[in-house]
Amino acid sequence: MAYSSKLIEQAITEVSKLPGIGKKSALRIVLHLLRQDPIETNLLAKGLEDLRENIKYCTVCYNISDDEVCGICSSHKRDDALICVVEDIRDVMAIENTEQYFGRYHVLGGIISPIDGIGPDELNIEALVRRVEENSDIKEIIVALPSTMEGDTTAFYLTKKLQDFDVKITGIARGVPVGSELEYTDEVTLGRSILNRTQL
Repeated sequence: MAYSSKLIEQAITEVSKLPGIGKKSALRIVLHLLRQDPIETNLLAKGLEDLRENIKYCTVCYNISDDEVCGICSSHKRDDALICVVEDIRDVMAIENTEQYFGRYHVLGGIISPIDGIGPDELNIEALVRRVEENSDIKEIIVALPSTMEGDTTAFYLTKKLQDFDVKITGIARGVPVGSELEYTDEVTLGRSILNRTQL
């Protein structure tokens, strides 16, 4: 696509690097920003700049935070006996939105994936082991990782690393989504639903 301005083209190129944004969507966003009051555009730019310069990762659980220790880790209302291990920050947000979990978290920062060159040393696994080692209040580790080969590999690795500690290691239940028809559910999910059945 030909653009009448090199500045527009440069802005579109940068915006289209965002996940889920193609060139057409990037063009709409750039033109929208041009129509905005300059103050609004400057607020957006300032917000992104502040984000990059000032965001921190919690020194305890590796969640994103404005402070050295995030609000979840510093809260006295959370259950110290539970740690939910997740792949990334989006998973913390998803679980928090359920309002069903009141323990702590540990963000791995990814999952083991040899194809992508990600091994255990690239993840926050040793930090989790140290947390369990140094905190006798921890009674259960909930592994909430994706239901993929990489997720299962990571869960297996975590189980092996934590097997010598006096903690229960559990996985989240995997089953049929609410509102779905059994005939459209894949065999693995349906099989796990049968194995992880609950009493009615």
